[in-house]
Amino acid sequence: MLRKTAPRNVALALLLSAMASVAAAQSVGRDAVDAGWVLQALARPAPMRTAFVEVRGSALLKAPLRLAGEYRRPDAATLVREVRSPYRETTTLRAGEAVIARDGKTPRRFALSRVPELAGLQTSFGALLAGDRAGIERTYTVAARGSRERWTLTLVPKDKALAARVRDIVLYGQGAELRCIETRPAKGELQRTLLASAAQAVTPTTDGAGFERLCRNGVK
Repeated sequence: MLRKTAPRNVALALLLSAMASVAAAQSVGRDAVDAGWVLQALARPAPMRTAFVEVRGSALLKAPLRLAGEYRRPDAATLVREVRSPYRETTTLRAGEAVIARDGKTPRRFALSRVPELAGLQTSFGALLAGDRAGIERTYTVAARGSRERWTLTLVPKDKALAARVRDIVLYGQGAELRCIETRPAKGELQRTLLASAAQAVTPTTDGAGFERLCRNGVK
């Protein structure tokens, strides 16, 4: 009797195992992300604003420089980066021009073509917030990884002038929230910018390891 029923039990177990594997694969497929999904999730119509905290390392500094402020997009053609601490400075990018205004000084104006990093910043932020995949892919080679719960989007510059300054940019997010941007220059140290809830979670005692955890792993 056992010899007759055992094959049936084995077959049933194999069938259930196969069904579970298919269900798991289908779940992973639904949760996996591609660049199109990420860009659609990040799209935000103007006007919009988000807080940021940025850490910059330099061999000339005893400790990394920590900047805090806000990014604003008052309209589809304008990006404003306002630093509020440790000094006050506003950079406005619009119509191929950058205007940098600091308290007590005459504003400086120059063409974005002179500073590929700023031109790339305007292009990437504008296209990200517009959900413009074609616009992003004109400037960068794009690769997405992870799940909808936690994902990364890597941008590698195609333009030679920008690539000479920036090796790649990695965006970290959770769901529809862009939490962190890591910019790796061709020379020098990585620059990490925390946004939204990640920026709000920074405290005066947050150190370099804490910044990395907030960027890559999220708030626990």
